[in-house]
Amino acid sequence: MSPMDDPNASPLSRVRRALAGKRVLLTGHTGFKGAWLSLWLSRLGAEVTGIALPPRDERDLFVTARIGDLVETRVGDIRHEEDFARAAEGVDADLVIHMAAQALVRPSYERPVETIATNVTGTAVVLEAARRMPSLSGVIVVTSDKCYENREWVWGYRESDPMGGADPYSASKGCTELIASAYRRSFFSQGQALLASVRAGNVFGGGDWSQDRLGPDLAKAAIAGETVTIRNPASVRPWQFVLEPLWGYLLVAERLLSGDASAAEGWNFGPDPAAVAPVGRFARAFRDGWGGRPELSLGTAPGGPHEAKILRLDSTKAQVQLGWSPALSFEAAIGRTVSWYRGFAEGADMRALSLEQIETYEDLACASAPAAAPGEGGRG
Repeated sequence: MSPMDDPNASPLSRVRRALAGKRVLLTGHTGFKGAWLSLWLSRLGAEVTGIALPPRDERDLFVTARIGDLVETRVGDIRHEEDFARAAEGVDADLVIHMAAQALVRPSYERPVETIATNVTGTAVVLEAARRMPSLSGVIVVTSDKCYENREWVWGYRESDPMGGADPYSASKGCTELIASAYRRSFFSQGQALLASVRAGNVFGGGDWSQDRLGPDLAKAAIAGETVTIRNPASVRPWQFVLEPLWGYLLVAERLLSGDASAAEGWNFGPDPAAVAPVGRFARAFRDGWGGRPELSLGTAPGGPHEAKILRLDSTKAQVQLGWSPALSFEAAIGRTVSWYRGFAEGADMRALSLEQIETYEDLACASAPAAAPGEGGRG
């Protein structure tokens, strides 16, 4: 009996069996989450083709972990159908994972049209290319917790809550979900391919050097011996180590590749409630983990654009139907992040360090996984 057929097989065994030798098209593979997922898919035996813009920073995980040596890399812009079609020429994937995006709130105020073109039109461009692939079994569209109409509730948003967004980025993610839903019902409801969308919280971890993101700002200041100003220390965020939602995406991928139509829905992958914490707490934990660096200046920066003060996800559905749950505590997740950036600063082999973090996470994820409920997407 194979791990895919054995209800007692570990989640990792099922995921590895589902992905080994499969052709995966991953958009946005040069980005932060995309680079981690590229490394993980390669470790699991998938044949990955990535389409993305070139990496922006020579310190990015894609560069420092030499991921270009592990996956086929093609340059393409998802905003332009002809350009993306050229980049995807000859690709016949079993699974498409669409991660390419303009992923930051504050730049969306400066470049709203670019944000909408990338996140909304770009998604339609990718899905058009995907539905022409003869071997396609599954598509995963990656969006964000900010796709929901945020009412500053203290409880988490569920997959059935309405889409929305008060800023261009959040609105673009809500629209991305609507596009994914429309394509699911129009083009992926019949035939062999299944489409799911996945939503995560404020993801952090090593290898991210983006502007206006808390983890990278803290890391850069710690390495340079500088002080970092924390804009809104009281704002609450659903902090989540990068491998947590990626593990959820892999569990969805396994279900889609096995033909499980119940997985062709939207999925939340949020952190444990204990990790839904103020920005200031995150910054202090990072500083303490680095041994007192960087110096922090806490206070509200004047004149900044609107940013949501509280946002939580309810991941009950993923826990019950997929057997997914967060495996790392808030402190452990920050500790791993600090270890990555310190390793980078000290000249470590970043591919080896990153693979070690993936391997140890796999053990923790399988050890902490709840059983999926029979009859609700599980195999029980």
